[in-house]
Amino acid sequence: MSHPFGTLHLIANPKSGSGAVRKTMPELRRLLDEHELDHEVHMTTGPGHASELARTVVEAGGRYIAAVGGDGTVHEVVNGLLDADGQPIAEGIVLAVIRAGSGGDFARTFGLDRPVERLVRRHLTGTATMPLDVGHVTYEKDGREQSCFFVNIAEVGWGADVVRRAARLPRFVGRVRYLISALAAVRAANPQKVALVLDKTTANIGMVELVVANGQFFGGGMKVAPRALPDDGLFNVLAFTGGKAQVFTLTPKLYQGEHLPNPRIAEWQSATASVAPDEPMLVEADGEVLGTTPASFTVVDTPLVLKI
Repeated sequence: MSHPFGTLHLIANPKSGSGAVRKTMPELRRLLDEHELDHEVHMTTGPGHASELARTVVEAGGRYIAAVGGDGTVHEVVNGLLDADGQPIAEGIVLAVIRAGSGGDFARTFGLDRPVERLVRRHLTGTATMPLDVGHVTYEKDGREQSCFFVNIAEVGWGADVVRRAARLPRFVGRVRYLISALAAVRAANPQKVALVLDKTTANIGMVELVVANGQFFGGGMKVAPRALPDDGLFNVLAFTGGKAQVFTLTPKLYQGEHLPNPRIAEWQSATASVAPDEPMLVEADGEVLGTTPASFTVVDTPLVLKI
């Protein structure tokens, strides 16, 4: 049976979540067969392959694309579905997400971090969708400006270093590796005076961490941006201005979203943000370390549709 959106194309990263995707696929396919839902599986073989697969599927006529894995898989699939201007490469594309990786923070904002049987029954077989904002980030790597798109959260500073450190830890450690990395990154944090340029203001602040949020969660479940709305055309921008000690003491509170309000966290709603500190700071987006500052962030006017 064909879904109203057409054949469901599952783009899966078998290495995501220490092989969690590979273990999930048999059950997922069984459930899809049980619902008589036409589907095809496309397994990735390395970094960047999910983007290539998404583009190839759409060019062949596919429109219903599911990213199966963690935030990195979602990140790659989204970048494969958009052209250089941030527009979908074809009309009628619908993005679905099946969380099976170690992070899955993007899925949490939408309640998509559920057992696969619930996702199949409620989400993949229904037709409810919502518009999804997409962010565009520019950064520096190998001495030149580069860019990509993101749908969850981008960071400058401490949080990007957390992502870098977590990627080095064994995957079997699970979500705890983010907490371990968060505490370890505090010692290396480098607060700087920066001019943070936003839509309607420029804030001259001391900053150890900048969060540019479309979604609400990062770092394996930290609810860093509880006021972020992924369909309002704005980022929830948070600048942590209290230095290393603040990051250390707030880390446990981040998991519950209890760090706000806080006089040492400046907060704005803005469709743009840019920062160029004197000393380069790490930049990450959707759990992928990209490069360093200077960096700029912009909400793209794109009609990307998310299956919910």
